Amino acid sequence: MGNHRTALIDVGGGFRSVYGAGVLDRLMDLHIHVDHCYGVSAGSANLSSFLAGQPGRCYRFYTEYSTRKEYASPVNYIRGHNFTNLDYIYGTLSNHDGEYPLDYQAIQSNPTALTVVATDGNDGSAKYFTKDDLHQDDYGALKASSSVPVANQPYIVDGRPYFDGGIIDPIPVQKAVDDGADRIVLILTRQRNFMRSAKTDAIPARILSRTYPQVAERLEKRYDTYNTELKLAQQYEQEGKVLIIAPDDLCGLNTLSHNLKGSERMYRKGYADAAPIPEFLES
Repeated sequence: MGNHRTALIDVGGGFRSVYGAGVLDRLMDLHIHVDHCYGVSAGSANLSSFLAGQPGRCYRFYTEYSTRKEYASPVNYIRGHNFTNLDYIYGTLSNHDGEYPLDYQAIQSNPTALTVVATDGNDGSAKYFTKDDLHQDDYGALKASSSVPVANQPYIVDGRPYFDGGIIDPIPVQKAVDDGADRIVLILTRQRNFMRSAKTDAIPARILSRTYPQVAERLEKRYDTYNTELKLAQQYEQEGKVLIIAPDDLCGLNTLSHNLKGSERMYRKGYADAAPIPEFLES
């Protein structure tokens, strides 16, 4: 993209992340590439399919596979304290012999770099996994980044527990800038001016404090982290470094619940809203 260092950030957001799937499918249809991708939570799953060059893959997960109780359900939580079965999503379905395999070889051969954000369960620090942490039929980094606190147990990678990356670095724009990017496309899954409230994470943080106190402290302050990082992204947008792509409506979706009609609408919004991206990356 000219002389620019380009980056793409997908912040995830559970079932709302179907919006990002729409954006990325549009980019694949247009054969748009960037230098570096940054994925948070479900955004890392979206970007893995993007780097694999598999348009439509994530859409199928959000609209078809997600209706199965094995994917996400109270039954899963009762049985194993994991509302979302990350091993089913990133293993049973995604392995080389799964129902819709992730093209691991295509990811590895793609020159685009990948950073996956997770929160270290031991000390509450940021963990930035890379493409080197992904292996055939071993997508622990994606699972770690997507492990929603309280709804899921932490995911263990190399003996360490990890939680959702949205706790510690929900909008990693500064990370991308520090890595040298000066044209950054930021995919949000809430309205562009949405500000988080402290009360949203108060109860989950209180529950988590019994076993992972430092993560609980980060979770309690997530609203401030998110709001601060969003304001920074908006500032960079005014400077021409960032393009924010965000839905104008959530179509009835939230992190842990969805419906087919809303998911289809959200996907179409993402696909349509991606239109300005090619010109921005070339500007």
